[in-house]
Amino acid sequence: MLRPSIERETPGPNQESVWDYPRPPALDLSKEHVVVRLGDVVVADTRRAFRTLETSHPPTYYLPPEDIDSSLLHPSDRSSFCEWKGSASYFHVGSGEAMLRDVAWSYPRPVKAFASLAAHVAFYPHDLDCTVDGEVVTPQQGGFYGGWITSRVVGPFKGAPGTWGW
Repeated sequence: MLRPSIERETPGPNQESVWDYPRPPALDLSKEHVVVRLGDVVVADTRRAFRTLETSHPPTYYLPPEDIDSSLLHPSDRSSFCEWKGSASYFHVGSGEAMLRDVAWSYPRPVKAFASLAAHVAFYPHDLDCTVDGEVVTPQQGGFYGGWITSRVVGPFKGAPGTWGW
């Protein structure tokens, strides 16, 4: 539930409030056209992404491996743990001089409730050019979260300074 000092935005037509998303998160198979670019290079292009929907967070998109240029993904030593999905592995994205470090992640063996995410890859929109149905994504604030903000979702969103306790 929202704290009294947090003003929930009211969704308009064709919008969702992140405060209506569940906790633990839900998976939503999306038919939206999702594209990830590194400059002029298309890293991924799909209409088969999963969105994770969690209270106070904009959706994070997980793209199927078949729709990603795997030659641009390079395993990283970084890892993290999500209380809902399990252990994550990270990737650098790019080639040669155009290499971004730790800007993508995957759950190779997610927990049972998120088994559909196995091998799917999520990308931080902070460093990459990401679009949903042609709309440029605004990254969720903060260096940890990987949510994608579009005109489809309203907040307020966790991630900005002062929101860690939400």
